[in-house]
Amino acid sequence: MSKLRTALAATAALGLAALAAAPAQAAAQPAFLAASQMPPSSTPWTATQVFTGVPENGGALCAPYKIPAQNTRYREFNTELDTNGVQITTVARTEADAVKLVDTLRKALAGCGPLLERQNPGLRAVSAAHGKLAVEEGAWVYSLDTADPQVGTTDIHLFAVGRDGRTVTYVRWGQMGDLKDAPLAAFRTTAKTAVNKLW
Repeated sequence: MSKLRTALAATAALGLAALAAAPAQAAAQPAFLAASQMPPSSTPWTATQVFTGVPENGGALCAPYKIPAQNTRYREFNTELDTNGVQITTVARTEADAVKLVDTLRKALAGCGPLLERQNPGLRAVSAAHGKLAVEEGAWVYSLDTADPQVGTTDIHLFAVGRDGRTVTYVRWGQMGDLKDAPLAAFRTTAKTAVNKLW
């Protein structure tokens, strides 16, 4: 009889443990970059908390309104200078949907420069692709180099889009300057880290 009670108690304990673990598993969310994992800067990076949804104005520079707000979260990054960034991560309904979103974002990033020039007469904007990274289902890196002669400013942005299963992440880094001023190699490391950290 005592053996039966022991067995029942052990079974009940296992059941309670499973119930306790279930909410934790259900609540699991993709992980985000830490401030220290952004490309090195002359002043330290700071990171916001992780927010639900997408940032204002559709969320993604060069790909506004392409990332759905549902099942999406984001974190913004800043330094004391004009350097800033964001990571947006979404979990698609199916892996096929995730593949489609990656393709949509890649096309938007590749064609961003010509689109901005059409929308802003006088602006010079050049987009460039910087290859695929070998991480999970892949990540792709792009840049956008803009110059506004009327204002006298130049800006450079680096982007990455990567996927791990149904999860897609978009990372942007930006500051004043030109492509030659951008930490492209370090950004590739940041992009790989972002995808590796998702799960």
